Amino acid sequence: MPILKVIPVQSRREKKQFLELPWKLYQGDEFWVPPLRGNQKEMVNYTRHAFYEKNEIQTFLALKDGQPCGRIAAIINNAHIERYQDRRGYFGFFECVEDQEVAAALFEAVQAWFAEREIVDFRGPMNPSMNYECGLLVEGFDSTPFFMMTYNKPYYGQLIEACGLRRVQDMYAFWGHAEMLKSLDKKLGFVVEEAIRRFGITIRKLNTRRFKEEVRMFLNIYNDSLQGTWGFTPLSEGEIEHMATSMKHLIAPEMTCVAEVDGKPIGATFALLDYNPRIKKIDGKLFPTGFARLLWNRRAIKRMRILSTNVVPEYQRWGVGLVVLDGLVPNVMEWGLEEGEFSWVLESNHLSYSTLKRGGAKITKTYRFYDYGPNEDLTLKNFRSVAK
Repeated sequence: MPILKVIPVQSRREKKQFLELPWKLYQGDEFWVPPLRGNQKEMVNYTRHAFYEKNEIQTFLALKDGQPCGRIAAIINNAHIERYQDRRGYFGFFECVEDQEVAAALFEAVQAWFAEREIVDFRGPMNPSMNYECGLLVEGFDSTPFFMMTYNKPYYGQLIEACGLRRVQDMYAFWGHAEMLKSLDKKLGFVVEEAIRRFGITIRKLNTRRFKEEVRMFLNIYNDSLQGTWGFTPLSEGEIEHMATSMKHLIAPEMTCVAEVDGKPIGATFALLDYNPRIKKIDGKLFPTGFARLLWNRRAIKRMRILSTNVVPEYQRWGVGLVVLDGLVPNVMEWGLEEGEFSWVLESNHLSYSTLKRGGAKITKTYRFYDYGPNEDLTLKNFRSVAK
């Protein structure tokens, strides 16, 4: 019988095995895009990242006869615990061969680590939180994901559900052709005009001369606007600083729009060019030449992902989100972008969901969050029997 064990990742060799496992699992998969290698090290705290200034992570590696066959991380997000008064952990960075016993052993390790810290419930996948890559792809395996969206094997959902976790929330990626942005529904067009008239809204692009301050402004609006969103935890000051620095070279000012009232930003949207085809070509390696290849001739990139359209609470539900999207249209057309993805949109975000549907956007991918708690039908102690 093969010997299966799950170990907490500690040594340099184990960290390398953890990071390199996806290349083994997705070999030959035409739709998988490798992560940027340096960024992945940061996200699991193998090199410094601001998220872990106040939070914890422990990564685990599954070995069968000494060979890596699965991985997972247990994450404590103290912002979630403080905000919701809910001692719930996160799991993330899950990868696994198609073997229920391996999946069971990985979740057992996560549960045991949380139990030592008096945590019973956990949720995921979070890599490492909802402010980064998150969710498990459950529908839409027939195309490459857009930049910074997750991708996984189709059987992952079955492995996770057989381990007793239940669906708690879905989120969607909406696809649309760029021409659709120009043809707003007449009623939506009226909303844009009325919002501009009512509040005296002006729009502008990101100011490159104050780039870092402008990115901080975007992220502060993001924090303010999502207070009522399911599962949301605000970015810390350290994370805002880190993002403002790390995204400097990726953001094209033409892909941004800010709405202001009396010179005060009240809403903003920004899109990122879809760098994924280029990341695949450089195999996730930015050095020594990958970074230049990633950013060279960005005008040749014809796909974008609209990451976020956010409005401060006092101006929400007045159409300001549509105003900033409408303000993005001329730049998108001038760039020559052909298609875009609005992602992600929670199923509980009825306003954004219905607006995108009404505008003609199509759902192309569905992502899922799972919860585990003591009241589930299956318990983690039953993993072994489920696997057999």
